[in-house]
This record gives sequence, C-alpha cells and structure tokens, in this order.
Amino acid sequence: MIIRPVRPPARNGFSLVEMMVVLMVIGLLAAAAVLTLPGDERKLRDEAERFAARTLAARDEAIVGARPISVVVSEQGYYFERRSEGAWQPLPGRGFDLTPWDNATTVSAGRQRVVFDSLGLASGDAAVRLGRGDQALVVQIRRDGKVTLDAG
Repeated sequence: MIIRPVRPPARNGFSLVEMMVVLMVIGLLAAAAVLTLPGDERKLRDEAERFAARTLAARDEAIVGARPISVVVSEQGYYFERRSEGAWQPLPGRGFDLTPWDNATTVSAGRQRVVFDSLGLASGDAAVRLGRGDQALVVQIRRDGKVTLDAG
C-alpha cells in the first residue's frame, strides 16, 4: 500500500485576520496624513515667521553693507529697499523682492516704512498684525532692531 501525503486544500483569498491587519495599517496611514496637513494656524505662523526672518535678514544687510535698508509693508505685501545715490532702490537678492501675503491672510498695518540704519537700529516701532480666520499674530519691529512674533 502506497501512502501519499495529504495536501492541505488550496487557499483562495485572504483570511479575516489578514484583512483586519491591512485595514488597520491603512487607517493609521490615513490618520498620520490628516494630522500632518497644515491648518490655518500653521499657515499663519509660517507666513509670520517668514516675514520676521526676512526683516531680520534686511537688518543684518544694513549692518554688513553699512547703508540704510527699509522694509515697506502694506495690506498687499511687503518688499525691501536700500538707500543708494540719494534714492530708495529695490534691494537685490532672492527673498527681498515684492512678496504678497497669502490670499487668506489679512493684514492690518496700513502702509508703513521702517528703516534700519548701519547699526541695525530701526527708525521707529512698528507692529504688523496678520490674521487668518479667527487666528492672529503680531510681528513687532522695535526701535532697537529686534523683531518679535507675538500672539495677537
């Protein structure tokens, strides 16, 4: 008598446990993706931090170049200029040209010009209030040249 090994029946498809594991992994990945999407608060903070960083870079440029640099802020956007040959000229360089505010961002600053001298001191205090939805942040430029970001 010949004994043949018994073959298990062929499996067609997935077990319930395998399906549950796959669904759990997909759910975790979807939750991680949703949590990393920037909301209004994050977008507002990013925009305010970018404006503050560029303003500080302009102040540093005034110190290094030993010539006045100004930041001009309005409801539409902001840009930087330097004093050259008795007139204000656009400050060359990436990041110093006209930068519009994001469409959903509201700015209540009016039109302001703050000039940094060769020591890094500002011509006066200024506050630029940025809003987005019900969130608000204020970028303050102080007379001593410091730029701070505060909750509005």
